[in-house]
Amino acid sequence: MRETEEVRDRVVLVGLSSPVLKKEENADEETMEELAALVETAGAETVGTVLQNRPSPDPRSFIGEGKVEEVRAYCQGSGATMVIFDNDLSPSQMRVLTEALGVQVLDRCGLILDIFAQRARTREGRLQVELAQYQYLLPRLTGMWTHLERQAGTSGKGPIGSKGPGETQLETDRRHIHRKIDKLRADLEDVRRVRGTQRQQRRKNEIPVVAIVGYTNAGKSTLLNQLTGACIPANNRLFDTLDTTSRLLTVSDTLDVVISDTVGFIRKLPHQLVEAFKATLEELEYADLLVHVVDVSNPGWQQQARVVEDLIVELGASELPRITVYNKVDALPAGEILPRGEDCCAISARTGQGVEELLRQIDRRLDKGTRRVTLHLPYDQGGMLDMLYREAKVEQVDYSQTIDITAVCSPRVLGRVAPYLEQPAEGEA
Repeated sequence: MRETEEVRDRVVLVGLSSPVLKKEENADEETMEELAALVETAGAETVGTVLQNRPSPDPRSFIGEGKVEEVRAYCQGSGATMVIFDNDLSPSQMRVLTEALGVQVLDRCGLILDIFAQRARTREGRLQVELAQYQYLLPRLTGMWTHLERQAGTSGKGPIGSKGPGETQLETDRRHIHRKIDKLRADLEDVRRVRGTQRQQRRKNEIPVVAIVGYTNAGKSTLLNQLTGACIPANNRLFDTLDTTSRLLTVSDTLDVVISDTVGFIRKLPHQLVEAFKATLEELEYADLLVHVVDVSNPGWQQQARVVEDLIVELGASELPRITVYNKVDALPAGEILPRGEDCCAISARTGQGVEELLRQIDRRLDKGTRRVTLHLPYDQGGMLDMLYREAKVEQVDYSQTIDITAVCSPRVLGRVAPYLEQPAEGEA
């Protein structure tokens, strides 16, 4: 936490591990450390951690009455203003715990939603976060009116979980919230249509799309900056970049691609966010190549990579070709051995180490026979120039006895202009 930042809350973290929960739903020391990093990203301070093992969660209070009393005493002793659970809580459990502990109670899902609400900058990002928030709030309406009143804050200075979708008073009627959800879904459908039009234009121009994916804070934005000079803020904290950024990247003399940064993944990513962000994440399904960035300086990088792979499958992009990029190798101890193969490479996005090899791999995976050629068009075939501007990359045009054109063309375009190709001189390769 930077000293100049105002602390929004003092937080006690609570996690439960139980054999009846799915492995990914359990809390452990690693997930609690990640939760503490999320709390810092949200602008709060962690003052204590309670990790419990139980044969099964308590249906009423999740952690049991005795542990609730222990957490309450901890809050009083530490001056905590909030308790955040690493596990998902039911609406009734959240209500019971709030009453018993005397402070606001939030689960991991609610915390991530709050961070996304702070980070969203574009209209599209705000629509997606707002939809996810309403979907999260809807089952929590009954008996939670005081909690819902806290959702009205929009300045970002209130407690965590208080940055709501921006209403001065959250709707007190389920039908009204359903109408809001329907309206947001319709707006996001418009976003999908616009993206679909953009995709069709890219495909018509035969510009491949490369999507950068990875765990949050793996270095995706830093890599995009290194490749394209995009100047996206890239700080060392979770979910620092939320809104998708796309840039044109010249990979080689014969290949340009649109390369897109995507929102970072994380363990226990709220399903409301995955659903809401499909307008953005569906870009993965239509990409020509995925670049999976892995932070190998993190001790749990293998598990993080599996989380990303599972979400890629959930989003329907498992069949896409991909390159695995092992990032932050400059932070590894000397002699550390990383996996090797033709579809992986080791880089440092911060220093630029290994980036040239990454570009070579992208070029190899997306090379579809594109060639730079010189054409000599007779003036009565001048209409072809317009086609070349639409479907090829025209680099130079000179008007002499013929229209002399230097262009980068796909095999399909080459087939149409073959009679006008400049032939190599005798003896040339």
